Amino acid sequence: MHKIYLTLTLIFLTCQTYAQQTVGLFLNDSLAFNGYTLLAPNSARQTYLLDNCGLIVNQWSSDNIPYFSAYLTPEGNLLRAVRFGAQGGGVEMHNWEGELIWQYQFFSDKLSQHHDLELLPNGNILILAWESFTQHEAIEAGRDTSLIDEEIRPEAIFEVEPIGTDSANIVWEWHVMDHLIQDNDPTKANFGNPANHPELIDFNYIGIGGGYVDWLHANYIDYNPDLDQIIINIRNFNEFWVIDHSTTTEEAAGHTGGNSGKGGDILYRWGNPQTYRRGTEEDRVFYRQHNANWIPAGYPGEGHIMVFNNGLERQPVQFSSIDVLIPPVDAMGNYETSASAPFAPAELHSTYTATPLEDMYSARISSAQRLPNGHTLICVGQAGQLIEVDANDVVHWDYINPLQGSNPVEQGNPAPGNSVFAAVRYAPDFEGFIGRDLTPGEPIELNPLPSDCEITVDIETPDFAEFNLTAAPNPAINDVYFSYNLNGKTSDAYLELYNSQGQFLWKKYLPQGSQEMNVDVSDLPSGIYFYRIISRENVSQARKLILY
Repeated sequence: MHKIYLTLTLIFLTCQTYAQQTVGLFLNDSLAFNGYTLLAPNSARQTYLLDNCGLIVNQWSSDNIPYFSAYLTPEGNLLRAVRFGAQGGGVEMHNWEGELIWQYQFFSDKLSQHHDLELLPNGNILILAWESFTQHEAIEAGRDTSLIDEEIRPEAIFEVEPIGTDSANIVWEWHVMDHLIQDNDPTKANFGNPANHPELIDFNYIGIGGGYVDWLHANYIDYNPDLDQIIINIRNFNEFWVIDHSTTTEEAAGHTGGNSGKGGDILYRWGNPQTYRRGTEEDRVFYRQHNANWIPAGYPGEGHIMVFNNGLERQPVQFSSIDVLIPPVDAMGNYETSASAPFAPAELHSTYTATPLEDMYSARISSAQRLPNGHTLICVGQAGQLIEVDANDVVHWDYINPLQGSNPVEQGNPAPGNSVFAAVRYAPDFEGFIGRDLTPGEPIELNPLPSDCEITVDIETPDFAEFNLTAAPNPAINDVYFSYNLNGKTSDAYLELYNSQGQFLWKKYLPQGSQEMNVDVSDLPSGIYFYRIISRENVSQARKLILY
């Protein structure tokens, strides 16, 4: 089975690098994974869905400034973390057309949503939140008095079920404060040696550069549906934690229950064994990392954990890397542990860095996503740059966010303040795209350069044959006349039509001989399509059809 590549030449935006180019699309070669990239710039009230040529397929606007993360739902809605003034955070959802359909404020004197969200398969949402405790409450929990300010804000996770247009039910929760250990105050119930309890959190560990108020600074959560587990990425500890989501809220507050039998304790942690006193600074691997996530099932490297390792505090040169490790987990979600050694593995499975190293560096934010073709989409957050690299470190796609705040810049001008927290690319067959108009529009930047960008769509097929296939008129409005020649063919042949994302739409039987077939296409939306002939022996080269 070979592949044919459906190639569409667009006229809006160049894929070549011109001396005056500063933003937008710099590269999209034929090996890049075709899909749609969700771009949610940190300072913009707009969120964009872009095709591989950097053209706008859809966009959403909000009255609220973003609070970093944004995702698409299987219904084609935009789920977005937002700030409500200076008071705190929350969540909002817009439908495909941009209408605000749900908004949930999640802040109080005690709690505040921040940074990231995770959409669960059941439609519920995991919310990452700061939880505020007074100085007195912290001391009562064993905090060293020299390591505390007026308050402390450790992390909590809440699972909410959206209700109506502005409400939610909290159906599950987990709190860091339920899983502490400390060797500062022997009068407290959580007194003990952190080295003997890596499943607990040392309440008096302060990472290099860590704070006393925002003690942990979690910045990302991910969910594994096969294991029913959650990753929470802890920037100030330079590690991530895995916890059990199969627990009840009561079990999550304790040390037993759930699939693991360990309640809400840490099942697995990795990146810096100093946090549980089983290593030194030389054993530290992560440097203020972001976006720890499982590679999904069915993707190359499935089950591995990938991290954008920012590189802040690396010596002697600060640089970022994409690090992948293989967790020591069995099919039941149990992790291999040692009585005294750090959590395995001893080494990373793979690492991607730029050449030279300094060419990829973002001290904060940023993300990495494994794509179905084995490539990795990297968001170099502070630079506002998105790149796609393969396993051999070859770059196949390169894009720079062209917004300064909420305002697109003119091509040729820089875009200061164009940082991006994270980027997500969705495959053309993502269920949220079913029935949606994905016709590309203009690029975001103003005064774009001329384009020779090509969208490449994969369709599995045997060999090539032309069949003298043509379509007229092209572009068309209501009817298309397909001409073909099947003389000498012995098997049945069919005319097939695909949309611009390579999704099959229909096939029609073709009589033998040299003929012309009239097809009514008035029921199809305007856009770009591809047609071909397929028989048992041969498949024609796919050709472009434009409908108005």
